[in-house]
Amino acid sequence: MTDPAAPYHAHIYYDAAERPAAAALRDDFDRDPAILFVGSMTEGGVGPHPIAQYEVHFVGSAVPAVVAAIEATGLRALVHPLTDDDLADHTTLAHWIGEPVELDVTVLDPPGVNQGVPRFGKADF
Repeated sequence: MTDPAAPYHAHIYYDAAERPAAAALRDDFDRDPAILFVGSMTEGGVGPHPIAQYEVHFVGSAVPAVVAAIEATGLRALVHPLTDDDLADHTTLAHWIGEPVELDVTVLDPPGVNQGVPRFGKADF
């Protein structure tokens, strides 16, 4: 069972044709009080994510609603918990919606290490 207070991310992926749907979903998330943070839309790869995406931060209790909202758009997404194992978060603990995107896992932090990047909301957890 998911801890209702556990920190989660979703990475919403899009291409040029999907950008309007991704932007509309981002706007919906930005107005949702269950969503703690909505990141900027990137127009290219960043970190392990090789294509355009943005991230959404929320807690475990919001996972079903976030997954349902993403599924309704037909967009691809990676939903994962935030633990002290960045690699596992993006692989074995991750849930894909739609066709998975091949991530560059070589840039992920090793277990127990955070290279100073805020991973939840606007500050580390």
